[in-house]
Amino acid sequence: MSRITKLILSAAAVLFVLPGFQEAVPLNAGQISPKYKALEPITEGNLTVFPVVAAETYDTSGFLTLDEGMRRGEVVISEAGRAGLVRPRPNHWEPHFEPLVAQQSEGAEVNRLVLVNDSNRPLVLLAGEIVTGGKQDRVVAKDRIVAPHSQPIDLNVFCVEPGRWTPRGEFISKGAPIAQPSVRREVMVQRDQGSVWASVGRAVSGAVAAAPAPAAPELRASSSYAHAMENEAVQDKLRRLTVPIERDYSKLQSQLRAEKAVGVVAAVNGQIIWADVFASPELFNLYWPKLVQSYAAEALTTAPGKLSADRKQAQAFLDDWSGHRTNTESETGLYRRQEVSGDGFNAFMLTSLLPHTGFDLHDAKVAD
Repeated sequence: MSRITKLILSAAAVLFVLPGFQEAVPLNAGQISPKYKALEPITEGNLTVFPVVAAETYDTSGFLTLDEGMRRGEVVISEAGRAGLVRPRPNHWEPHFEPLVAQQSEGAEVNRLVLVNDSNRPLVLLAGEIVTGGKQDRVVAKDRIVAPHSQPIDLNVFCVEPGRWTPRGEFISKGAPIAQPSVRREVMVQRDQGSVWASVGRAVSGAVAAAPAPAAPELRASSSYAHAMENEAVQDKLRRLTVPIERDYSKLQSQLRAEKAVGVVAAVNGQIIWADVFASPELFNLYWPKLVQSYAAEALTTAPGKLSADRKQAQAFLDDWSGHRTNTESETGLYRRQEVSGDGFNAFMLTSLLPHTGFDLHDAKVAD
């Protein structure tokens, strides 16, 4: 048995005693649709979101998000090939977690970062989450789960700041914003750095066009997607979309809690573009503020139209998860990630394989 396998088994053994997990039967691609139902939409401007409810939910309290982990200092990200952190390997497979120590090497790389989860909980990473700092801002390329007290792992990323390759402090999450759907799609579906940069350029250009003229020079001066979206003039425009939607969502929350709301379907200009669905209302609520920001950024940087999507369209989008090609990646005892290519969409399913789980932690569906 390899040392890496022993480490994963060791981390998994600890999780048997962690609270917050319950038994579940794994779902197969194409068998998800009966679980989900779209509710009546909430619309502001050219953005429409449909809350999604589920017949069955799961306890996800045992998982750690990137926001919480970085805020608490339990998740550390550094440039691959630079000074980093390593954990001496245990000499047996019993649970035994050595402290992190520094290791020096050379040659930072654009599409590689190193991540360590030094917490007692498994870490959830979502494709599209952005970390800023280092030599360039990066976006996480794939959904995954990272074991507690992990060895440093290669974090597959793409750059979302093409104009910089100079150090700018430690990596921080700033709430780990999620890239807007057009950028996220290139990250998840095309998986090509040039395509990601092109989508970032279009998004920044859209932000320049949407923001008041005095803000344009500052926006044009930066190639950073995160900085463009953090610009105060852009934030003001985004708030005009997100605040009414969040207010209406808050009014519905008692109903949504009763109906087990676990996600949303998003539409811009009447076109369904994305769905994000989680294993529990609690996990969804942790991601909701930055998801609505992501969808609003897409609406803001898209020329406005007059069409609107209806509930029937949203439900049809939720009902079809079967495709003509499925790719599966997995880490034994940790997670399975499936990508389904269908007619007019790509779907991504992250399933927890940790003890006493076996449920889909996050499902994302991308319209072509």
